[in-house]
Amino acid sequence: MRALALYGALGSLVLTGLASPPAGGTVRDPAAPPAPVHPLAFGRCAAVEHLPPTVECGTLTVPLDYARPNGKKIKLTVSRARATEPGARQGALVFNPGGPGASSMQFPLYGALPHWQRTARAYDFVGYAPRGVGRSAPLSCQDPQEFAKAPTDSARYPSDAFKRRKVAEARAYARGCAQRAGADLPFYNSINNARDLDMLRAALGEKKLTFMGASYGTYFGAVYATLFPGHVRRMIFDSVVNPEPRQIWYRNNLDQSLAFERRWHDWLRWVAKHHDTYHLGTRQEAVQHSYDTALARLRRTPLNGKIGPAQLQGAFLKTGYNDAFWSMRADALSKYLHGDAKPLAAQAMPSGDGKDEENANAVYTAVECNDAAWPRDWRTWDRDNTSLARTAPFETWDNVWMNLPCAFWPDRRESAADGAEEALRTATDRAAKGGANGGELADAYRNATATELDDALRGQRGPLNIRTEPGALPPVLLLAAERDAATPYPGALELQRRLPGSSLVTERGAGTHGVALGDNACVNAHVEAYLLRGKVPGHRVYCAPRAEPVPGQPLRRARPSLIPTVKGR
Repeated sequence: MRALALYGALGSLVLTGLASPPAGGTVRDPAAPPAPVHPLAFGRCAAVEHLPPTVECGTLTVPLDYARPNGKKIKLTVSRARATEPGARQGALVFNPGGPGASSMQFPLYGALPHWQRTARAYDFVGYAPRGVGRSAPLSCQDPQEFAKAPTDSARYPSDAFKRRKVAEARAYARGCAQRAGADLPFYNSINNARDLDMLRAALGEKKLTFMGASYGTYFGAVYATLFPGHVRRMIFDSVVNPEPRQIWYRNNLDQSLAFERRWHDWLRWVAKHHDTYHLGTRQEAVQHSYDTALARLRRTPLNGKIGPAQLQGAFLKTGYNDAFWSMRADALSKYLHGDAKPLAAQAMPSGDGKDEENANAVYTAVECNDAAWPRDWRTWDRDNTSLARTAPFETWDNVWMNLPCAFWPDRRESAADGAEEALRTATDRAAKGGANGGELADAYRNATATELDDALRGQRGPLNIRTEPGALPPVLLLAAERDAATPYPGALELQRRLPGSSLVTERGAGTHGVALGDNACVNAHVEAYLLRGKVPGHRVYCAPRAEPVPGQPLRRARPSLIPTVKGR
């Protein structure tokens, strides 16, 4: 450990203290949260949250590292709208929309939407920004302006030169994460997200948790169910991540790329079916050719100087998440090819200064890279994805570039050493200016040596083996669409096997990601029966698919948080 050699004496003292057994040997209360917690104090929301006065906000303090609950603390932002019928109140419903890297701070607004009103009568709607997201100890790996640079290229079958450039970018991105976050970086992971969730439950004054997680929210929600089964009241897992440890996360991303290809062809067939409206071809091959024509044109001449192949690909990737995008994307592509670029510019133009997008991407990367071991040899990635792209070219390589920083991710000891070196530089600078403060330096080296000891005692830890014993967990409700691309359907079957007594509701033949309280009345009835009365359907039940999109149908904004804010999960 590079910088630790400079402070061997300090490290020896810390190691000696850590090696001593704790006094007392007290047994921890199984109903207690994982660290001391204080009730949340709610008040006016900060202006940056853009929430109305009907929503109140608070701040939850949690340990950065739960192994050291009295060490460094971080603060998570929380939002709440109280149940609209206090006499019918059943408790708090906490929601997470996935990502990793997405926030549910706007979830309290859902209570005013028609499909959610009955649930809002009985529950406080609670949203929050998980660690690293928004104002909750925010993570950053790159200058947002650099991250948001456009136009950029996307290659379905990349050349060797293109691959070398992307490998260099991934290596630099991982290095940026380590430099900016330092010793804190390893603590942004799914197990800590689950522990934070239990801290939130306790701070809300809830003896048992009622939780709805979508997409990645189903994974760390399942981690929570494994760690704290006795703390669960009701849980809904909507669009389920495959929790098999060997799938986390490299193989899940391979499966996802394959599933996106199938979903992309669903869209191509639908557009071809409506050739009279869009004039993009009567067969899916012709529609693909129309898309490729637009891609080539944007490569030659980026639209408005900002929209190139990668921006087009990012916009059309959303057709794989939600068929509410089908009509508007087909219309934009058609008009662009026939001389009207305005709709495509409106739908594909990068928004804002890139700060939110860079933050979301940093959290996504940190959580997935920290959760599990990834292949460290680029040749493995190249072999697997070159083979996959032969049958699934639409999303495969873009998915690789998003996740490739995990091949170069620092381990916990490297991150701790980075933090120690940064603290040393800071202390040296302050000393030169006459303002030395050794506290941060001591904390950094204490963390680094403790991390080294953890690894020596316990070795490298992999993903949690998600599983509960029969009867340990109340019945939970799983929701899945058969043709979901972001979380392929086998993941729901796998999680059901691991949570005895769980019930799975399947939307047949559908592919919209996030099915709860949307456009399927059958699914909605099961969700409301479960949340309001605790009633679960049979072991496996099936609902007919929602109606196909209608050409010219506008995008409905009923559930903005389930429209993906973080690509990949």
